[in-house]
Amino acid sequence: MANLSALKNLTSNLPVQEELMPVLFIGHGSPMNGIEDNEFSLKWAEIGRTIPVPKAVIVVSAHWFTKGTAVTAMNFPKTIHDFGGFPQALFDVEYAAPGSPLLAAETAKLIASTEVVLDHDWGLDHGAWTVLQHMFPKADIPVLQLSIDYTKDPKSHYEIAAELYQLRKKGVLILGSGNMVHNLRMLNWEMINGGGYDWALEVNDKFKTLIMNKEHQPLLTYQNLGKAAMLAIPTPEHYLPLLYTLGLQNDKEQVSVFNDKAVGGSLTMTSVRIG
Repeated sequence: MANLSALKNLTSNLPVQEELMPVLFIGHGSPMNGIEDNEFSLKWAEIGRTIPVPKAVIVVSAHWFTKGTAVTAMNFPKTIHDFGGFPQALFDVEYAAPGSPLLAAETAKLIASTEVVLDHDWGLDHGAWTVLQHMFPKADIPVLQLSIDYTKDPKSHYEIAAELYQLRKKGVLILGSGNMVHNLRMLNWEMINGGGYDWALEVNDKFKTLIMNKEHQPLLTYQNLGKAAMLAIPTPEHYLPLLYTLGLQNDKEQVSVFNDKAVGGSLTMTSVRIG
């Protein structure tokens, strides 16, 4: 990993534009969604066709959970196959999008609340590429990943996101990738094609109501939302990318929900678009 000071004078030189780039939270679910044309991946593809073409994409993925905050800063990030037990076709996927060391440096400088390390070892994990290869199949848009610091509380992640707001003005798509309800220990394979436990549907509806009403504070203190919330979020890594999305919302922006479906009993694919 390289220290930010080594690139302190570099910026991406992306111009400010009139149109504010939307922000997305994607419920990414199974890695198999990366190679299947199903109701979830087809919606990702539709969004990729209908939003403004990004100058770059920054993904906050549930699968890069680190001590400290890092951003990928290599020219060509590798495709990471961070899973096991799936068909060879999934391991054969290479999402060969370029990176952007200059944008990585600018991103790190924008985050004043914590030190950000420029990383040259990670790449694009399945929380990123399984979604992006449907949204942008040509892999011709620079992609970075921003890690989630497991030592920080939800409010800190929300505040880090807010520090990146001006990148939206430069055409950068910031995408959180996780799942609002994600409890693999309670997964029911008989419900894998659709269906959720009562507690999963209950808390998913509660999350959606808070998001649509722009009531973010209860989402930052989700531990106080009752037993269902604790079942939905036994560990926080799949939930925290949602807070990065919400932290980038301004007061005037509308919110919409898509892929709003529970699968496997204890997982929801519910996704959010802001702007």
